[in-house]
Amino acid sequence: MSVTDSISGPTLNQVLANSAQAKTTDNSLAAASKAVSGSGSALGKDAFLQLLVTQLKNQNPLDPQDNTAFVAQLAQFSSLEGITTLNDSVNAISGNFQSSQALQASSLVGRSVIVQTGEAYVDPSSDKPFNGTVVVADADSRPVISITNADGEVVRTLELGTQKAGSVDFTWDGKDDDGLLLDKGNYSFTASSKTDTGTTALTTYLPATVNSVTLSKTGGEIMLNLAGLGSIGISKVQTIGL
Repeated sequence: MSVTDSISGPTLNQVLANSAQAKTTDNSLAAASKAVSGSGSALGKDAFLQLLVTQLKNQNPLDPQDNTAFVAQLAQFSSLEGITTLNDSVNAISGNFQSSQALQASSLVGRSVIVQTGEAYVDPSSDKPFNGTVVVADADSRPVISITNADGEVVRTLELGTQKAGSVDFTWDGKDDDGLLLDKGNYSFTASSKTDTGTTALTTYLPATVNSVTLSKTGGEIMLNLAGLGSIGISKVQTIGL
C-alpha cells in the first residue's frame, strides 16, 4: 500500500523564482531611492510617485501590496501634493504683497507725514508755517510747548491757554521769543500741561518730509526715512499729507 502526500508545496524552481523576484524588487527600489536621494533635493511629489510606481511594479506576486497600505500611500501622496500647492499659493501671495509694498512706498516719497515724535526739521524761511499737534490728557489744563534748538537752548515757549482734553493744534512761525527769525535745522518740542494738581508731560505729533523708503526683505514693516530725523516705522504715522 503506497502513501501519497496530498499537500502540495512550492517547487524548487518556484522558490528560486520568488527569491529572484524579491531580489529584483529590492534592487529596483534601491535604484529608485538612490536616484531620488542623489538629486540632492527634498522628496517631492514626482519622486514620491516614482518610488510608489516602482514598488507596485516590482511587488511579490505571492505577497502583493496590502490594500490598506496602498490607500495610505495614496493619501500621503495627496497630502504632499496639497502642501506643495499651498506652498506655491503662499509664495504667490507673498510676491504680490511685496509688490504692493513697493507701490505704496514709492507713493510716499516726497510727501509730508505727521508722526509721533518730539523732534522736527524746521525751515523758518519757508512760506509755510510749522503746524503741530499736542495731545491733552486732562480737561481744563494749560498746555505749554518749549522749543529747543540743536544746542539745547530754549528759543521759544508757546502757551496754548486753557484747553479741553483731546488733540490741540498749534502753529510756530519760526521766530524766537524776541521775534527774530531762526535758522533752519532740527528743533525739539517738549509739551507739558499745567493743572491745579501739577505738571504732566504730553505727547506731540509733528510734520516731517519723507526722503526715501526702506522695504523689508522679510515682509516686515516699511521704514520711512524722514528729512533730518532718520528712520521711523510706517505704523507710527498719524497722517499723510501732500
